[in-house]
Amino acid sequence: MPHVILPAGPADAEALAQVHVASWRETYPGLLPDSYLRRMSVPAHARRFRAALQTPGPLEATLLAADRRGIVGYAQGGPSRDRRPGEAEVMTLYVLRAAQGQGIGRELMIATARVMAAHGARSLMLSVLRDNIPARGFYERLGGLAEAPRREPGPGGVTHEVRYRWPDIAALTG
Repeated sequence: MPHVILPAGPADAEALAQVHVASWRETYPGLLPDSYLRRMSVPAHARRFRAALQTPGPLEATLLAADRRGIVGYAQGGPSRDRRPGEAEVMTLYVLRAAQGQGIGRELMIATARVMAAHGARSLMLSVLRDNIPARGFYERLGGLAEAPRREPGPGGVTHEVRYRWPDIAALTG
């Protein structure tokens, strides 16, 4: 099914929140506490998306993927939490399970890297749960270099995350 990748705006907040909550509930059973996943709220996430999209921070971008069904995925990028000069971070990248396997995640990742490069980023990083093996394989196929797992505070307690880096963002942007 054909899809498009485009910048998200405040009017997309509700649909982005629906994708966010649904994708977490599809992806994270057994990786995050079920009680946390059950408590996730589309209205609460929609408020957060709306606020972030109305007043984005410097160098931040949210891109969405849509097909005939509506919004089926999104990615958010911005300056690296590590504050490394010239490094950007993909903070989130989610695609609904029903839309996976169509190249949408890859296109979102590349498009986000291009936006970050246009803002001056020379390298890129992201973090993924250590035990999210499908996502780790996806980022490795895109050329991400894995670092050692580390403990991080997360939903429902401590999680173990693996950071992936692209030392040269051009590896993604072409």
